[in-house]
Amino acid sequence: MNKPKIKIEDLGYSEFFKTNYDKLKLSESSVARVIAEHKGAYRIKNENGEYLGKVTGKKMFDALCREDYPAVGDWVVVTELNEDQAVILQTLPRKTILKRKYNNKNETQIIATNVDVVFIVESNGRDFSLNRFERYFAIAKDGGVKPVIVLNKIDLISEEELKLKSKEIKERFEGVDFIPVSTVSKEGLDDLKNYIEKGKTYCFLGSSGVGKSSLINELLKQDIIKTETVSSYHDRGKHATTSRQMYFLENGGIVIDNPGTREVGMADVSEGIDDLFDKITEWSKECKYVDCAHIHEPGCRILLALKEGELTEEQYSNYINLKKEADFFSLNKHEKREKNRQFGKFIKNAKKDLEKLN
Repeated sequence: MNKPKIKIEDLGYSEFFKTNYDKLKLSESSVARVIAEHKGAYRIKNENGEYLGKVTGKKMFDALCREDYPAVGDWVVVTELNEDQAVILQTLPRKTILKRKYNNKNETQIIATNVDVVFIVESNGRDFSLNRFERYFAIAKDGGVKPVIVLNKIDLISEEELKLKSKEIKERFEGVDFIPVSTVSKEGLDDLKNYIEKGKTYCFLGSSGVGKSSLINELLKQDIIKTETVSSYHDRGKHATTSRQMYFLENGGIVIDNPGTREVGMADVSEGIDDLFDKITEWSKECKYVDCAHIHEPGCRILLALKEGELTEEQYSNYINLKKEADFFSLNKHEKREKNRQFGKFIKNAKKDLEKLN
């Protein structure tokens, strides 16, 4: 018995992407969604099936940085060669994007695109950190993605400890949805399932070993994703997930699993930080100096808030650190853009010289 043919809308296709595709007026092409990324190729999917897609040589030549290549979650314009292969012509504009600084390099790593909600997962262990939540929130808000806190492995703590942790989270992140869960006791899993809607895309982010893959396996109702046991000595997990992958749930929801991260580096997310610390941003407008760094300047409204207890030392310290990282990355990114512009100019002039010789 043949499976019923899926609709393109089941993959998250909406009016936003249709409008941008129609503008291209490419009658011989079709659209597909990137559901996995491999070395030099992509697994893409549309209503006709799944294909191994490769970008054109022209697209590779025109690309100036990693963001110019497709990523998991992207909608791409393709030419279907046969029932297994396709050529990726270009990427449609992204509605949302999750990105972070890549290791110690001043490069951006795209986590996922066209995501509606990001589940930020932490577990009850030594890696639990409210400051880390804030780092992920800055990335989410800058990319236009709604963040949701998922506290996993609640079976490891008492009910009283859970109440205290929940209170701490809700007070620090007022208005952010919070789902405590356990894949062992099954507590909260129905709440997580019910949060996911048909046709919407959800991304799981968090450190290694917090249980992202186990949670997705529960949602899929089968052990599709390989998981690793967390060391009881180190209380740290291994990188069970090694690549980004999109999965489709029975209820029509779409989820993306990601490799765990040890550090959450700030990319060009200054707007996301300002949005996250909106109260601090408003206070900064009352500072005596327009270019106030909020560290030791006289007349600084933020330092006054810290002194009078309106702002905690932890929140202040995290805000300053995130701002420094984002500003440093932004400065280096500007320098890289200028180099890319100069290189592009060099290539253009070289082409003109070649044409003259011919």
